[in-house]
Amino acid sequence: MSYISSNKKNKVALIDCNSFYVSCERLFNPKIIKKPVVVLSNNDGCVISRSTEAKKIGIKMGEPYFKVKELVKKNNVHIFSSNYALYGDISRRVMKTLRSFSDKIEIYSIDEAFVDLSHVEEKEVEKYGKEIRGRVLKWTGIPTSVGISNTKTLSKVANHIAKKNKTGVIYLKENIDESLKNFHISEVWGVGKQLSKLYIKNGIETAYQLKNISNSWVKKSTNVLGAKTVMELRGIPCINLETHETKRKSCCVSRSFGKKVESLEKLQESITTHCLNAAEKIRNDGQITRSITIFIRTSPFDKNRKYYSNSTTIDLPVSTSDSLELVKIAMKGLKKIYKYGYFYQKAGIILSKLTDSSVNELNLLTPIMENKSKTLMKAIDFTNAKYGRNAISIAQAGTDNSWKMRKEHSSKIDTASFNYLPKVFTT
Repeated sequence: MSYISSNKKNKVALIDCNSFYVSCERLFNPKIIKKPVVVLSNNDGCVISRSTEAKKIGIKMGEPYFKVKELVKKNNVHIFSSNYALYGDISRRVMKTLRSFSDKIEIYSIDEAFVDLSHVEEKEVEKYGKEIRGRVLKWTGIPTSVGISNTKTLSKVANHIAKKNKTGVIYLKENIDESLKNFHISEVWGVGKQLSKLYIKNGIETAYQLKNISNSWVKKSTNVLGAKTVMELRGIPCINLETHETKRKSCCVSRSFGKKVESLEKLQESITTHCLNAAEKIRNDGQITRSITIFIRTSPFDKNRKYYSNSTTIDLPVSTSDSLELVKIAMKGLKKIYKYGYFYQKAGIILSKLTDSSVNELNLLTPIMENKSKTLMKAIDFTNAKYGRNAISIAQAGTDNSWKMRKEHSSKIDTASFNYLPKVFTT
């Protein structure tokens, strides 16, 4: 059946993965399907993803883990440390699947994307949405909610309703006002905490009330985005799909330590690891860097010890994405800011002044050195992609890694490595 329409009325879908991190963990562990599950943030700090079952027993989003420990134990909740390598890979698979429905797609976050459906016949839109949902589930194993309307803001509203709908798909085109009357102002896309307070202070508590506010008041009391949000709630598209991914201007990699670090050696290992990760990221984006910042700090909440925080920025003579070169420079920077006698909680690096690698400035000796570097980095990236992250590393990164984040509940699944995939035994 053809869904293609000649009359291209604006239609946009928001596809949102349901409890995404939890869903990723369930992919490789069917035993926890329909069981209460939560995923924790870095260092097992707080709850960042919950299954429907976990929500029902009262576990709140953002709740510190130590506060819900008893509730978790009492209700046999399955706990997982965050595994962003896994979530990132599954996200890429979901987005690739969505591209099979439209070439106009805006990846909004790791688990959300706006998709242009203006080419779809009006009467087929909802059916098309169900097909999207079904294919994503079949090809990736991830359940989704699909909200469709004629503006991005209204598609967000539709998606919110779809999450509570049995079909998981809502095409919001009729009785929009009724939906907006039951939609709290704080839940409207583009309305942050401060703006929400302003609206409530002025008696605007629902999306419907915001939709019907006077243009003069909006212009006087809010900003351009606020005015666009109002127009979008009225069904007038004002916020375009950002279909072209803008390349990053900087790349930061940092982590809090699983336990405090005192020695320079351990800090060197962590900074080296962060350098390697950051360099790989910008190479994948086809970028090079001209500046590197190294920073370290102790805990600002430790009242028993002196606080220390410092950073240094080093500009490179020639832009590069060579891991070995960046590590060498980072080590020099770390030695400049390191102070003995402090217990450090966090360290990281920032690569800035990023440019496209195809327009790299050259000097007399660059061509030979650059070719050698590119060949080596390409070989390292290929090997790590095939055999698992850090299959090839450098000695400076260490092997102990006792400084790394707490991941006491990690599923240790890495879809880039056969060694870390779950093993299934048959009899």
